Amino acid sequence: MLLHDFLDYLGRANADRPCIECGDRRIDYGEALGHADRLARALASQGLAAGDRFAVLAKNCLEYPLFYFAGSKSGAVPVPLNYRLAPPELAYIVRDANARLVIARGELVEALDGVRDELGDVKTWVSLDGPRPEGWIDYAEWLRGQPEGPPDHRGDDHDDLYQMYTSGTTGRPKGAVLTHAAVAANLIQQLAPLSSHPDDHSLVVAPIYHAAAALAAIGSMVSGGSMVVHEDFSPADVVHALSEGGVTRTMLVPAMIQACLVLVPDAADRDYENLRMIVYGASPIAADVLRNALDVFRCDFAQGYGMTETTATLTVLSPADHRRALAGRPELLLSAGRPLPGTEIRIVDGDDRPVAAGSVGEIVGRGDQLMRGYWNQPEASAEALRGGWMHTGDAGILDEDGYLFIQDRVKDMVVSGGENVYPREVENALFEHPAVVDVAVIGIPDEKWGESVKAIVVVRQGAAASADDLVEFCRGRLAGFKCPRSVDFVAELPRNASGKLLKKELREKYWRGRDRRVS
Repeated sequence: MLLHDFLDYLGRANADRPCIECGDRRIDYGEALGHADRLARALASQGLAAGDRFAVLAKNCLEYPLFYFAGSKSGAVPVPLNYRLAPPELAYIVRDANARLVIARGELVEALDGVRDELGDVKTWVSLDGPRPEGWIDYAEWLRGQPEGPPDHRGDDHDDLYQMYTSGTTGRPKGAVLTHAAVAANLIQQLAPLSSHPDDHSLVVAPIYHAAAALAAIGSMVSGGSMVVHEDFSPADVVHALSEGGVTRTMLVPAMIQACLVLVPDAADRDYENLRMIVYGASPIAADVLRNALDVFRCDFAQGYGMTETTATLTVLSPADHRRALAGRPELLLSAGRPLPGTEIRIVDGDDRPVAAGSVGEIVGRGDQLMRGYWNQPEASAEALRGGWMHTGDAGILDEDGYLFIQDRVKDMVVSGGENVYPREVENALFEHPAVVDVAVIGIPDEKWGESVKAIVVVRQGAAASADDLVEFCRGRLAGFKCPRSVDFVAELPRNASGKLLKKELREKYWRGRDRRVS
């Protein structure tokens, strides 16, 4: 079964049912099917055969979810690009993917046009809207000239569906190749814990080039629901959509949830009668922020943990788990939940041997949702997927009930005086301080200890805390060697578009001029 099979069915059975809205534009399922057919034909008209790549550079828009379905129909493989990247970074990914065609939107057309000579195999440039430099095709005209119906192509579920690049917080980004079977598996695995429903009206505001947002948009269409797509994140617009737009569910990163609570003065006074569920993930959330969000939005919450290489999700902290936490097991709010159906999670040591329950090691996962591998990187693929398990690079603990607790990135571990310190544990302790709204803990060079623990803190507006206050606060909660030896205060922490903390940027000024980033 292929992704577009769902749209083929719904486009005929529910042709008049609302599908996607963005701004003042709306299409139903019949129109979505027609659009996907014409785009698939257009891709084939440019000579793209099954397995050929085409790159997409756009902010969220009505057409974005349809790129995935049109790729499925034609056999061509979409490569969504992070529009926040600099032109040379974009050019690297387009070349690495061997993309033969690019679709860009708005001012991003000119950004990509500026590096056209560096785009390798690209022969066709398509402007979705906005400027149209010389040599670019107008998207609407391109589609208007196509015949009715899909192209004559039928693949199988082990074919590549899309190629999504890792966020590249260290080194060059790698293209994770996801098949139809992997994406379908992850959609099915999430049905029970996240309870998707044909009557859902979903808000998609996280960027659709991101794994979780792409699956949320695809999932809305596969389930027969409708979605409203926001081009950019605006806290006021999100709160308005959740309270007055009929939205029943959404996926937000924790920073978005915090912004809605802090920057929208009347958020707590609104009625969210239609809202059933908020799914969050991509980065840790402070327990007090989560409790505040539960009080304000008065709906179910679920957390997903996974990565691009696992389609999206490996584990879920379900709504029932959140209720259990509030009813007497508060430690579960620090958990990433339990494995999805058909998913196995292990904690292993450096030799890939399972460790005892409650011991820290690397999180590895196995299931049908795993990527096929990294594009054109057989050695990196074999290393990441050795033994059939995806090695996440995250350090974690499994308790006796099977709940996963993420401690940190394995490579983020600080070794101070021969003792291993997992920054996530220190960050969790600091998050308990009422003045702390965001925090990152890193290791910095130390002549005596090799590395010492530094906390970089964002203080809540109107609150105050000194470095000594925070260090002393930790002493009552952590072993002495884990407590920060120094604290810096900043207005905000650097994060990528997926909400992931960019610790590499934070470390840079402390490690500059050194050959190694550890001591």
